[in-house]
Amino acid sequence: MTKDLILTINPGTTTTRIGLFAPQAGQVQRLLEETVEHDEAVVAGFAGIAAQLDYRAAALRAFLDAVPGGVRLAAVAGRGGMLSPVPAGVIAVNDDLVDFALHRPVYHHASNLGAPLAAAIAGGHGCPAYIVDPVSVDELPPVARVSGFPEIPRFSFVHALSIRACGRRLAAELGKPFETLNAVVAHLGAGFSIAALKGGRIVDSSNRMEVSPFSPERAGGLPPIPLIELCYSGRYDKATLMARLYGQGGAFAYLGTKDMRRVEAMIDAGDEKAALIHEAMLYQVGRAIGAMAAVLDFAPDGVILTGGMAHSARVVAAIRARCAALAPLHVYAGSDESRALAEGAARVLAGQEAAMTWPVAPW
Repeated sequence: MTKDLILTINPGTTTTRIGLFAPQAGQVQRLLEETVEHDEAVVAGFAGIAAQLDYRAAALRAFLDAVPGGVRLAAVAGRGGMLSPVPAGVIAVNDDLVDFALHRPVYHHASNLGAPLAAAIAGGHGCPAYIVDPVSVDELPPVARVSGFPEIPRFSFVHALSIRACGRRLAAELGKPFETLNAVVAHLGAGFSIAALKGGRIVDSSNRMEVSPFSPERAGGLPPIPLIELCYSGRYDKATLMARLYGQGGAFAYLGTKDMRRVEAMIDAGDEKAALIHEAMLYQVGRAIGAMAAVLDFAPDGVILTGGMAHSARVVAAIRARCAALAPLHVYAGSDESRALAEGAARVLAGQEAAMTWPVAPW
């Protein structure tokens, strides 16, 4: 591959998804996308996520060395990770960002390796490294931050990379600038984000870790008083309860599976409990979409359904029926995060967007 390419890096728990894209005038062409598998036993043996950096970087270098003809990189774009609040856009990776992602993130998650891995690979190729629209993108206006309890202001933690990429896609289809788009975006994956895009900004959301509808593995928003009582009941320590809420909650807590394809098979086989839980999940999604539509004065340009669950005809039909009165439903199934990362870097390379420098003031 003789062209100057953009490498994308998206770390998961035991995998690292990488892609190679050819940039052209702010757009990209996908040339290759693969998942590098990491031995579960090896990964489990590290003291923490930060300790995996050298191991994963070596695996990525070995993969790139094996690409026929070699690879010449113009930029590397990594998944942003669980950072402190930042504006939407592209952030150049520097030593301070690497240190923050490895040692002082808001939450510990494999995606925190995105920036350090991007810097490690870019350093060997003499090119810049970036992150694009991390989950900590926070563009809430002051009115949306007021929670009703001064010590706990509302904040944004959302699938920003997917949401903004889908918004750009809808804006292009409608023939209008992204900066003028008003849309509700429902990202349905292992976790859910339901967000309001207003003028291209994520001005409100269900917050994927807090008040979102329950998902295949997350409990979502729960009644506060029973939750407080459970916290003080002595039944759980903090780590156990956190695991039950985030990872062992949602559909899994009711049905014993996080695989929505299996749940649909259970429904087709006549399982009434599976049907109820599935309906309740989509009921909550529809309710959240309506709430975000209210933020847009019930006049969105469209409702976008994305994420892995958007592949399901049953899910699409249910959401379409609930949202028909609001706006046309646009289905962008899956979560093309690699392309979204590459497009962010490509816009910077083309001079269409300026990369921010870490640390970035949120507002």
